[in-house]
Amino acid sequence: MIEPTPEDLLTCLRVSRWAEELSSRAYGTLLELERAAVSAATPLSPEEIDEALAAHPRIGERRDGDDAESRFSQSEQASSASGDEALAARLAEGNRAYEQRFDRVFLIRAAGRSREEIVGELERRLRNEDAVELAEVADQLRGIALLRLRATYGEVAA
Repeated sequence: MIEPTPEDLLTCLRVSRWAEELSSRAYGTLLELERAAVSAATPLSPEEIDEALAAHPRIGERRDGDDAESRFSQSEQASSASGDEALAARLAEGNRAYEQRFDRVFLIRAAGRSREEIVGELERRLRNEDAVELAEVADQLRGIALLRLRATYGEVAA
């Protein structure tokens, strides 16, 4: 039985309504929790997206600290590390352009993606219309939340 706590859930997706909704009951399996998590996060309001993004550093920047969110962020971005200075410059410029265009940090599920792939997605998403990009951000937040739920509760369900 998985009995998620609001504190643990907020490290997966920093949206108070979502954490409260999911922590209101126990789940028999991880799959059941995952399905409820996606359902509760669909849709996310623009205000909830802003709430969640406040917990995420820019792609390519390390979140300092030893709390669970910092450890998740460091781990998720580790695979995208690169010593390529030109690529780092493209990422920094893309981050600036994205923040200027959309007035929020660029978010992508970085786990398992190369820096080249992340920069390519950033450059592609800069061409999105506002509503399309907001939907992509929400989808990325749900994907990150699922990865973090599995890391947090996967052993409990085994």
